[in-house]
Amino acid sequence: MKNIFIVAIAFLFTACNAQTKTNNTSAGKKFAVTKTDEEWKKQLSSTAYAVTRKEGTEQAFTGKYWDNHDKGTYSCICCGQELFSSDTKFESGTGWPSFYQPVSKASILDESDNTYGMDRTKVTCSRCGAHLGHVFNDGPKPTGLRYCINSVALNFTKK
Repeated sequence: MKNIFIVAIAFLFTACNAQTKTNNTSAGKKFAVTKTDEEWKKQLSSTAYAVTRKEGTEQAFTGKYWDNHDKGTYSCICCGQELFSSDTKFESGTGWPSFYQPVSKASILDESDNTYGMDRTKVTCSRCGAHLGHVFNDGPKPTGLRYCINSVALNFTKK
């Protein structure tokens, strides 16, 4: 049983382990939407706050959008900026919603993330700095990218 657990943990870390750079970093950026921690806590659920403002991660296969197949647009839960279209969503098998490109390169920022001993690229909303997830270079054509995004960081508007 212990070996199965170790293999499962290793899979989760390696499923999100390849990295790529796609845009500018958010380090030192002044965002159009800024709020205090108390204001964010009032606006967001405790899980959404932990993920978007404190760079947490929701558990795989638990978010409301990982298995969503409806047509529509995904926007930032913090500021409402449109981030991804269902047209670019694909089944990655990781348990998080995955997209091969954002609606606009200007809607997201990325920067190196070396937490937990991994070399990854984290993705944030360019309007408010919300942590969304990570981007990897193991996605499908045409971009070869996989934006692995936390459901709790998104709102979905059905077409």
